[in-house]
Amino acid sequence: MKEPFLSALPIIEDIQKAGYEAYFVGGSVRDFLLGKDIHDVDIATSATPAELKAIFPKTVDVGIAHGTIIVIRNGQGFEVTTYRTETEYKDYRRPESVSFVRQLTEDLKRRDFTMNAIAMDKNGSLVDPFDGQKALKDKVIETVGSADERFQEDALRLMRAVRFVSQLGFRLEPETEKAIEVHAHLLQHIAVERVMSEMVKMLDGPHKAEAFQILLKSGLYQYLPSLFSERDVLLTSLDYGVSTLNENQMWLLALHFSNTADSAGQLKKWKLPAKKIKALVRALDFLKQRIDHDWTAYHLFTAGRDSAVLVETVYQVIQHRPADSSVKRINDNFDKLAIKARDQLAVTGDDLLRWAGTPGGPWVKELLENIIKAVLDGAVANDKQEIRRWIKTCGLL
Repeated sequence: MKEPFLSALPIIEDIQKAGYEAYFVGGSVRDFLLGKDIHDVDIATSATPAELKAIFPKTVDVGIAHGTIIVIRNGQGFEVTTYRTETEYKDYRRPESVSFVRQLTEDLKRRDFTMNAIAMDKNGSLVDPFDGQKALKDKVIETVGSADERFQEDALRLMRAVRFVSQLGFRLEPETEKAIEVHAHLLQHIAVERVMSEMVKMLDGPHKAEAFQILLKSGLYQYLPSLFSERDVLLTSLDYGVSTLNENQMWLLALHFSNTADSAGQLKKWKLPAKKIKALVRALDFLKQRIDHDWTAYHLFTAGRDSAVLVETVYQVIQHRPADSSVKRINDNFDKLAIKARDQLAVTGDDLLRWAGTPGGPWVKELLENIIKAVLDGAVANDKQEIRRWIKTCGLL
């Protein structure tokens, strides 16, 4: 066993010492069996929240009505949830109520996919009542029990299934795939923020092309907020080498293929962070420029390294070319820039006002831009006195 399981072992041991069961469950167990990196662990237990609070001196109530608390140990938080069963769901997302139970199998029975319904004890022994290990071995995504019931309980599972295809490269079990097609329309009942969270992970997956095919075949794409709700965007994406693109690069590519007149508006429908929307809209402008011409030193400077790399990567994909050598060239050229940020320029607007002895105005900004271009092009050194002489020589002041 490895981290972060090792750090959480004392939690399980303390619960067991008090006379209750406790197991690692969910995605951490799945990823451990797949040999993937694990970032956090979830613990399920037969102890109720009240019983857990009697065991541990420091806890935080994060979802106590549904049996979840955070146990604090050595300054680190561990999510612990009581075994539970759930009544009928409302809004195709949340159960009307939950009931705490003492049997692990009853808790595992309520989970989405068999590969996520495996529990592991402190010694690494597995409890696998729904053959999740076989699903992992066969690389199959299959619901626990009736696929129709699981998706009607929680329609977000429709997106989770497709997201796992993108992340893992697994195929859908036939009945599970059929149920996605039947119940695709239920996705419209799910909050955009939750759909966005799954979409972000899907776009980062190495098998997103297979996921897009499922979105198209099932009709699930029609219930997405924007961009990837356009059939042509998905179909066009399949003609390009998108497997190596990350999430931000995929948003930019979708904006390019969509040819929308309101890029920010389309991204806002996904409830993406405002800072991210601004960066993507800005990158789209640079992508349009890149399609027309190669990078100049000034455009590279104006874009900034991160945005330039983002744009160049997407541009090369649009050209059906590998991006590695071009991205290296971007980084090399950026490293060679005389200045890499505006605050590195040797003169300021105050300097210009003092030299001119006249009131400020739009001319200050325009002259600063001309100076930046000259410095980047090597026409003048980034030195205050050199720049002042250059301005006089050119008759700009």
